[in-house]
Amino acid sequence: MKLKQLVTLALIVAVNVVIARVFLIPLAFTHGNINLSDAGIFLAALLYGARSGALVGGLSGFLLDLISGYPQYMLYSLVIHAAQGGIVGKVAQASLRSKLLAYIFGLIVLVWGYFVADSLLYGIQAGLLGIMTNMIQGAVGGAVGFFLAEKLKTIRY
Repeated sequence: MKLKQLVTLALIVAVNVVIARVFLIPLAFTHGNINLSDAGIFLAALLYGARSGALVGGLSGFLLDLISGYPQYMLYSLVIHAAQGGIVGKVAQASLRSKLLAYIFGLIVLVWGYFVADSLLYGIQAGLLGIMTNMIQGAVGGAVGFFLAEKLKTIRY
């Protein structure tokens, strides 16, 4: 990994955590929240590939939970978002079809991962209640990440 790419990924993590923290909607019934953290994860995965998507995903999810007061989710978020970023980066190629598949697989990883996490932490009811909110979070964040990646590809160094 080049130094320039490493610095860019660190900036994506930092901006991702700040934006996700600012645009945060707490959810009492799942003890989680809706945020825009998926945007930076999709962005890194689409611009730099699976390894970078996993790195940004894991660090962003972990740090966001740490500073947001959700330490019980930190390790879950590390694994879930790292897997999400890795899968999106692995599946997405140049074609629109592969990017749509990556988007869908990223959503599945997010929703399934937090269903398991919520169910283990607070019971199956919390896991079931979180499905729709996690779908919304992933869909919106993924769409923002895809849009940003397409725009940044045109101006990238």
